[in-house]
Amino acid sequence: MIDVLGYAISDYYRNTSPGKLFINNKYGAKEKMPLVIYFRNMRNMPEMEIIAMRKCRGKVLDIGAGAGSHALVLQQKGFDVTALEISKKACEVMKDRGILKVVHKDIYLYKKEQFDTLLLLMNGIGFTGTIQRLREFLQHAKSLLKPGGQLLFDSSDIAYLYKNRQPPPDVYYGEVVYQYEYKDQKTAWFKWLYIDRKTLRKVAEEEGWKTKVLFDDGSDQYLARLRLKAEQS
Repeated sequence: MIDVLGYAISDYYRNTSPGKLFINNKYGAKEKMPLVIYFRNMRNMPEMEIIAMRKCRGKVLDIGAGAGSHALVLQQKGFDVTALEISKKACEVMKDRGILKVVHKDIYLYKKEQFDTLLLLMNGIGFTGTIQRLREFLQHAKSLLKPGGQLLFDSSDIAYLYKNRQPPPDVYYGEVVYQYEYKDQKTAWFKWLYIDRKTLRKVAEEEGWKTKVLFDDGSDQYLARLRLKAEQS
């Protein structure tokens, strides 16, 4: 896949003729993604993300770290944090921003270390794309956690998109298809997952995890913590 997001982040950070980043979808008009959102400090982060970082403990792996804003906050607070990102350009930006441990890797192929906290924010769990791939990630995550470790991520229920129309048949309604567009380049279409609380609990339970919702914004978004059931008994 073309590193469209990485180039957009890099251009914005280096002020190299930054353009507009758009996200195309199959359910409506394309959406503009403000690049500044990848460079927020803690004062500009939503309550849910602040709570998530406060719940971090021990050695942290920030998965899908983007431009590294969450990893940078945690590092400044004294955490031993590793920022993992599949975008090479974004990794270069994170290193320039002063993040000490940056790994350019696909999370499914990463097996080097174990951590106390696996962190995925800005709906980072969405990268799994489908329920089946989420199951695969939950199995892989077990190998990345130290005993007593935790998995923290936010997601949302997007049932509201289908109030006036039927969701796609034979597909979980939270599996959506997106495409990044930046300047004159587009990525291939890719799947992104938004999972409702009830489905998450069911899937996690079946894969050996216990789920606790740590924050609910009263609307569609929530923050979840998953721990291995075998360690909760």
